[in-house]
Amino acid sequence: MIKQKIILSLVVMLLFSCKGDAPSYRTEPVSRGDIQQSVTATGTVNAVTTVLVGTQVSGTIKNLYVDFNSRVTKGQLIAQIDPEMLEAQAAQARANVEKADATYRDADRTLKRNRELFAKNLIPRSDLDTAETNFDSARAQLEQAKAALRVSETNLRYTRILSPVDGIVISRNVDIGQTVAASFQTPTLFTIAQDLTKMQINTSIAESDIGVVKVGQAVEFTVDAYPDTLFKGTVWQKRQAPITVQNVVTYDVVIKVDNRDLKLMPGMTANVSIIITTQRNVLRITNAAMRFRFTERTGAVSPGAAAKANAGASEKKGPSVWILENGKPRRVAIEPGISDGNYTEIVSGDLKEGQAIIVEAVKKNKSQTQSPRMF
Repeated sequence: MIKQKIILSLVVMLLFSCKGDAPSYRTEPVSRGDIQQSVTATGTVNAVTTVLVGTQVSGTIKNLYVDFNSRVTKGQLIAQIDPEMLEAQAAQARANVEKADATYRDADRTLKRNRELFAKNLIPRSDLDTAETNFDSARAQLEQAKAALRVSETNLRYTRILSPVDGIVISRNVDIGQTVAASFQTPTLFTIAQDLTKMQINTSIAESDIGVVKVGQAVEFTVDAYPDTLFKGTVWQKRQAPITVQNVVTYDVVIKVDNRDLKLMPGMTANVSIIITTQRNVLRITNAAMRFRFTERTGAVSPGAAAKANAGASEKKGPSVWILENGKPRRVAIEPGISDGNYTEIVSGDLKEGQAIIVEAVKKNKSQTQSPRMF
């Protein structure tokens, strides 16, 4: 009798041990909903047209008539360079013109007189030639003096810095009394954004994603200044020039943005989602179900069961998921569609809404299984 009890207890322990090794599964239901495929990137908000206003003459800043955030119109005086030295140069150029003009008139009179004398054989031919040469030289010097005067007057006008466009001053780089030099490179005095109600985002798209980005696609983005506000835009340009940094190739994509409320400011960082395509009310499964694989470690009760499951899987190549049918896993071949990173669209396959899809196998720990009492 005691021997029978011992044998019975051993059988019960074996059954409990096998039951303790059997896995349990975490599942997610097949659902219906919208899936939006998008390409994400970061970019910088900029004005569509930004004009750098510089100076073409050197000198000292005498007056500033605008400051940061000032609205300006085309042709408006925004700064003045001290014109004293250039006024003196212009006066000198005018005096040179008058001097050259006097020399020219004298040469003209001499030439006319010598022609009359030569016609009467009162002077030799050489005197007439000299008079003609002096006249031509005086005429050239007069034109040279007039050109120098035009240059001086132009430089004098350049001391008045005018706004080239209608817009808003977003940067001022000089102060009154500061000396600017235009000898080698034109210094930037102001930066003017032509129209801040229309902005653009310059973003870099990876080489692997650029193929699906098209001009005209809708864009959603956020900025750190307004994390709860979703802004919208449109892909305006997909530029062809590659940008290579440390062997990583990206392409510049320009997004057009409406900024009528002037919330967006130049230089803001935008977290961009370019909407590639959207599917409405489609059958979908979580991406974790796409990653699950049925193996001895994740779900087979015995090596034979795992081999049988894998053999069935190998007969049907292609994407598949595992469902629970009467408590047992069964492989279902599917044709996936687009994915948003969390869910994948099911184009075809023997799946129904609400069906349990295995996403993970949770194997029980033997040490946590309670052993039955012997007697």
